[in-house]
Amino acid sequence: MSRINSLSDKVKQNVGAQGLRPNIDSVRSLKKSPDAVSVAQNRGMSKSQHCDRIKPVAPFIPNRAMKPILLTTAAIFTAITLNTSAFAENLQNIQKVLSTKTCPGCDLTDAGLVMAELVGANLSGADLSRANLSRANLTGADLTGANLSGASLNGANLTGANLSGAILVGTDLRNAYLVNAQLFGTDLSNAYIQGTIGLPQYAGTPEDFYAWGVIEAERGNYQAAIEHYNQALNLKADFAPAYLARGIARFRLSNHGGAIQDAEVASQLFTTQENLVGFQASQNLIAMVEIAQNPPEVRSRPSFGNALVGIGSLLLRFLSPL
Repeated sequence: MSRINSLSDKVKQNVGAQGLRPNIDSVRSLKKSPDAVSVAQNRGMSKSQHCDRIKPVAPFIPNRAMKPILLTTAAIFTAITLNTSAFAENLQNIQKVLSTKTCPGCDLTDAGLVMAELVGANLSGADLSRANLSRANLTGADLTGANLSGASLNGANLTGANLSGAILVGTDLRNAYLVNAQLFGTDLSNAYIQGTIGLPQYAGTPEDFYAWGVIEAERGNYQAAIEHYNQALNLKADFAPAYLARGIARFRLSNHGGAIQDAEVASQLFTTQENLVGFQASQNLIAMVEIAQNPPEVRSRPSFGNALVGIGSLLLRFLSPL
């Protein structure tokens, strides 16, 4: 009581001699945590009267404007939790693959397996979409039914691997080794196969191998282009455009004898097939080879670059009816 009276006296001194009632806020500023008895006595009321005047705090109820915000926050938190869980599972699967080489049906999306030693690994049905398997050793690996869409197998060794039924949409198979690999039921039309070695004949149609060869030739990979043309001709012996294209590639490699031989066969086939454009292109190639073999005696030798570009631009046209 003595402390309360002392506080009241101090408040009266602050407000002057005007007989004003002490302000409870002034009391609170002097004493941080007054109890109910102190506040009641300063206000001249009993404790029970003071408590009756205290309004209960209403529970927090979110309004309509706040509900979407709360739902969005909850969704983000859930997504973060799920992603963290998925990442942990993915990391465990990667460790399992590297240690046991067995993880059929595993989630290995976006996995980093560059130059990994996975000889004979069992990855059948695994989700390897967007995984990086560049230069990995997958000799004899089981990749049947695996999802390899968007994955990089650039320079990977897939010798004897089984990729039957695998999804190869957007798969990077450039410079990969596919000697004796099984590709039954796969579609390579949307895969990148420039420089791929050992593609089996059944992996594509004559038109597929021809188109792949033209792409390699445009990149200057003439030997790889010739291998594709050979595959096309093995599947379709009277495929005249393949002979013409192979003749151009051989000419680029200074194999003049082989170039003339292919051009002559192409010319005969185009004549039989009544394809005037193809016949004329074959004759132009023969003429260029003969000039290259017996160049005229002039100060500067003729350039065949523009002529070959002109013939080369025709090659893809042969994929559609003329």
